[in-house]
Amino acid sequence: ELLEMVSKGGGENAILHHTQRSKKLFVRERLKLLLDDESFFELSPLTGLNMPYGDVPAAGCLTGIGKICGVWCVFMANDATVKGGTIYPIGVKKQLRAQEIAMQNRLLSVYLVDSGGAFLPLQSELFPDKSHGGRVFYNEAIMSAMRIPQVAVVCGSCVAGGAYVPTMAEETVIIDKIGTLFLAGPPLVKAATGEYVSPEDLGGAKLHSAVSGCSDHFASSEKEAYECIRNVISTLNYDPLPEEVIEHDSPLYSSDELLGLAPQDYRCTLPVKLILSRLMDGSRFQEFKANYGTTLVTGFGHMEGHLVGIVANNGELSHDASLKGSHFVQLCSQRSIPILFLQNTAPQTAEPTSISQAHSNRLKAQASMMAAVACAAVPKITIVIGGCYGSESYVMCGRSFSPNFLFLWPNARVALVDSRHFSTVLQAGDNDCTGDESELKHLKEKLEEESSAFYSSARLWDDGVILPQNTRKV
Repeated sequence: ELLEMVSKGGGENAILHHTQRSKKLFVRERLKLLLDDESFFELSPLTGLNMPYGDVPAAGCLTGIGKICGVWCVFMANDATVKGGTIYPIGVKKQLRAQEIAMQNRLLSVYLVDSGGAFLPLQSELFPDKSHGGRVFYNEAIMSAMRIPQVAVVCGSCVAGGAYVPTMAEETVIIDKIGTLFLAGPPLVKAATGEYVSPEDLGGAKLHSAVSGCSDHFASSEKEAYECIRNVISTLNYDPLPEEVIEHDSPLYSSDELLGLAPQDYRCTLPVKLILSRLMDGSRFQEFKANYGTTLVTGFGHMEGHLVGIVANNGELSHDASLKGSHFVQLCSQRSIPILFLQNTAPQTAEPTSISQAHSNRLKAQASMMAAVACAAVPKITIVIGGCYGSESYVMCGRSFSPNFLFLWPNARVALVDSRHFSTVLQAGDNDCTGDESELKHLKEKLEEESSAFYSSARLWDDGVILPQNTRKV
């Protein structure tokens, strides 16, 4: 339901205004014309949903991965039906994440620019800092130096900072009567000089194609623009990755059964191998250290024909489990085997007042595994299949440990502590602190709300919520 709502952008009235009055294509229609087929993977589609600054689904910015002329591309497309495509803080974060993916995987980048620039009331949250709006342009320069191609289509208004995105790309197409580029539009010219100037005369397609040279290609229609950009991509000399079709078996058990196996509790009573048997090719899994540290399951298998190392929670991350995990992650790094983390961390029970030797040893073992995970020079993908709690989320390659991708199942919970474990934590923290009961209840409800998969995804703490049965494909 949420995905369906987000796919409608700013809503039916906004789409009507965009397509009929402004004579523009809806952003998803543009992608259909641009991509080889309609099957593209949208990154973090729920970003910005019900954020504090109003109803901004997808933050006015659509990002994803798809193929153009057989080449894998990352695309960043403004959705002008949402607040005129103006950039909110979460929209900046979303664009920066897409550029990070492009740099890490050396993927060609395509910008479809249709933006009113920065949302001025929130300028302090999206302009001045290192990870704010200017970083988009910095990344464009760095990607160019890395010889990662970037192309752009000016398919609407490009005002202020939004104007630098297409002008810093290698090749840019601008659409007649629709695309405009200027640092400040006609209203500001009028305010500053008293002069009235039309958008076309100030920064239209003819001006930028024939006079300023800001655009490299003139297109008389949107359809022509996307054909043009496809032709540009075919001449970039950026060869598609060889993709041999790898024969692989399906799991012996249906992936649809994962809907019934998705853990709803942190107690990890469900053996994780039940999940693995519905994910791995042929349900084959070569386990590593099967009888040692059994609350962490490690081993090798194939996913859609690709060899991967599996690190999966099967209970509390004990001293032995952490040492085993550290050993296995180092093996994968040495053999250049990508690692798939299946995260369902168990919050620790309250510790006695004096720190036991066992607790100290576990701490050291977990630190060892953290170092192994951080330094493993292989692709890492993390799926949160249940709980993502406390320090164990770091050890299992949570967001702060920079996995290449991180996805959540809808039942996932992401928090420092589990709200159901909350009263125990408080008692352990201070026996004298009973606190006001209603205040504690409110705090527990707040924790419950803030730990949901959708709260996480709205803030871009992950790359999207995925259905369990789609895990193999994703």
